[in-house]
Amino acid sequence: MIPLVSVVTFLPGLAGLALLLVPRRADRVLRPAALGVAVVTFLLSLPLYFGFDAELIGYQFEEHGRWMPTLGVSYHVGIDGISLLLVLLTTFLMPLALASAWGSIEDRIKEFVATMLILETGMLGVFVSLDLFLFYVFWEAMLIPMYFVIGVWGGPNLALYHQYGGATGRYTFDLPVLAQYVMAPGRAQDLMFLAFALAFAIKVPLFPFHTWLPDAHVEAPTAGSVILAGVLLKMGTYGFLRFCLPLFPDASLAFGPLVFTLAVIGVIYGAWVSTVQPDMKKLVAYSSVSHLGFVMLGIFTLNQQGLVGGLIQMVNHGLSTGALFLMVGMIYERRHSRLIADFGGLWQVVPAFSALFLVVTLSSLGLPGLNGFVGEFLILVGAFQRNPWMAALATTGIIFAAVYMLWMYQRVVFGEVTQDANRRLADLTTREWAVLVPVVTLIVWIGVYPAAFTGKTETTIEALIAQVQAKTSANR
Repeated sequence: MIPLVSVVTFLPGLAGLALLLVPRRADRVLRPAALGVAVVTFLLSLPLYFGFDAELIGYQFEEHGRWMPTLGVSYHVGIDGISLLLVLLTTFLMPLALASAWGSIEDRIKEFVATMLILETGMLGVFVSLDLFLFYVFWEAMLIPMYFVIGVWGGPNLALYHQYGGATGRYTFDLPVLAQYVMAPGRAQDLMFLAFALAFAIKVPLFPFHTWLPDAHVEAPTAGSVILAGVLLKMGTYGFLRFCLPLFPDASLAFGPLVFTLAVIGVIYGAWVSTVQPDMKKLVAYSSVSHLGFVMLGIFTLNQQGLVGGLIQMVNHGLSTGALFLMVGMIYERRHSRLIADFGGLWQVVPAFSALFLVVTLSSLGLPGLNGFVGEFLILVGAFQRNPWMAALATTGIIFAAVYMLWMYQRVVFGEVTQDANRRLADLTTREWAVLVPVVTLIVWIGVYPAAFTGKTETTIEALIAQVQAKTSANR
């Protein structure tokens, strides 16, 4: 049997290392080679979707290997209904990010494409790791290539390990094994939850740990922003789903109201700050704070609708915000400005760009029939069951999203062309059509037929909720 998860995970990284050995004079083959590897990785990941049995509880496509048995560390990977969609989101966005950089990255091309492919392996490794030590290795390894992508081309597991080992006599980092352990509620569980939660909250980023994100987006190249928004931010929300809820259920319930409150603040704060941004890229960056606040809200409803909505909204955010960054990058390449005040009347000059920009804008603000509506609706249904007043406050974030997105779109696209530099802008190229059409297709597909995606997650989410409830009941 082909170890499909390992092949998908390591193929891009190994190819990236191989590209580093290609002579610099052969730079013409580097871009198509890297794009080809990313496309092949996506195609290889599709059997994970089609071969995944949505009715089964537990992990599928599992692979086990001995690594450091004396320490209880193993090579254990696999996917379930939570990680499946995030793996596919990663393999889908990477070819688009590389294609978007075709004309904008001209310096150190070999290093750029190799770094992006190595980054893809790091991101995939985070989503498929079922051993805490392996997860930590991928988590840390993923940060290094992203640091270089932004810097060069842009402007506490051990406690749980000892707790389980002391109680059972078996020391292991294996997540499915540790998840069966019912830890007594109290100070130890609370501290471990807070340690995990702090790391993941910064990565989300959850208010008030969001301050690094806008600057990172503004300084990153377009491809870096697409991957940062589309995949890397999901590492934090994925961490809460995969680790905090099943490992520390009592602490999750105890600190749930706090996270719930911070999520609602993030939804409203991110929307308000987005409204006053003069820079389109910074506006989209702050909108991520608001959208990911919705994701955290869904996760900590701890009910079926909210958790499924939170998971599908991770995918939706990756598509919609990734597409927004792509389109802001496209207009920046033409005009060398991202300031809203420098535009106006673009519908007359670049109608195809403006039409697709409208679809993506409406997707981001949650128009029914497009992907953003599905996730936000499910999250709010779950949130109203949990806390109606907080859910009502969060609902205002949807209204504010319409304000900042439509106001930005109106100023950029409608009205008269007031600057001569905008009269000569070229419309979408063939390459740009090829980058945008797949994203827009998925935006519409999820909006019209969300069951193709939510259906893969529901059994896993039900099992997660049952696991949390069983552990909290055992401690009462």
